[in-house]
Amino acid sequence: MPPPPPLSPSGSRERPAATVDTTFAETMSVQAALADPLLTESPLTVPPPTDPALDDAELACARAALAQGRRQAARSLLARTGDDWDRRGHRITVLALGPYAAAHAHAWLLAEPGCADAAVLLALAHVRRALRGKETPATARAACRTAAEAAPADPTPWLGLLMLEREGTADAVRIFEEVRARHRDHHHAHHLMVALLAERRADAGPDQLHEVYDFASWAAEQAPADSPLAILPIVAHAERYRALAVRGHAPADPTTARHWRDHRAADVMKAAFDWWLEWEHDGHPRLLVDLNFLAHAKFCEGRPAEAAALFRRIGDHVTPAPWSYPDRDPYAAFHAARTAALGREGSGSGSSSGSSSGCSGSGSVK
Repeated sequence: MPPPPPLSPSGSRERPAATVDTTFAETMSVQAALADPLLTESPLTVPPPTDPALDDAELACARAALAQGRRQAARSLLARTGDDWDRRGHRITVLALGPYAAAHAHAWLLAEPGCADAAVLLALAHVRRALRGKETPATARAACRTAAEAAPADPTPWLGLLMLEREGTADAVRIFEEVRARHRDHHHAHHLMVALLAERRADAGPDQLHEVYDFASWAAEQAPADSPLAILPIVAHAERYRALAVRGHAPADPTTARHWRDHRAADVMKAAFDWWLEWEHDGHPRLLVDLNFLAHAKFCEGRPAEAAALFRRIGDHVTPAPWSYPDRDPYAAFHAARTAALGREGSGSGSSSGSSSGCSGSGSVK
């Protein structure tokens, strides 16, 4: 029987949480990035060279339509998604990215009172607005709790609440357990929990026994053998590097950090790469998030051949996290690493794997 998770709010295995020494605004800015490794957006940013929908062409089309105020594509998409909770969470969080997503979701809810899909989309749109500083977290939390009542079996409103958490406190643990009660292996929620736990005691410097590693190992071990949560220890390593690097406890260039070359890292990276070779699930909606974390880890470890195989699989679907860690241009970092790993092939390696949805505006950031 696997051990209980090391973050249990009962305190049986949990170390005291450290207070993160940042201002509220700084913390919310960091949390906006942690809430979704696919994109940190604002209406003033230049569109990144990838769509947050990744390889989900239907989602890209629905998001483009919703941005124009046409909700039927999103309505049909979510109806077809059903209770595929990882896919539903991914699709709703991407649909919620647009600056007018809250207004469109509100209009949808007025047209169809009691519609759970509209309520959940509205809640996640409020979360996005809160993370961008456009409204208070309290407003977003209220919307998430309303959506949870409208869709009691859906973990997505609880995912929204977890996005708003700033530290791996007992409150965050309770929200995470609400997600797990509805979908035990929720991919996005586990990534968020790892990012929150990585912040604990970061000011104290490196700690080989930090609980984020225990949590990620526990989650990977208790999941089914073919679960993409097998990659979670890699995510934990990247998030802990980020937390340390922003505080000056690790170099700003991750390829020079010993963090990626200790015994723990070597074991974790071998296990994750072996899992990918054996079990990769092409159909998982967030597979490309995992592959970006794994390629980043292999490149930082100094294993260019293994990184090259991953870069070929990723194509042009770069995700800002972890390439932005700690404060780098993620697209420049990704392309420099890919070019170094693939040599002369690097400049054109992504064309075969990148997909075009054919939807006007599907890749734009509003």
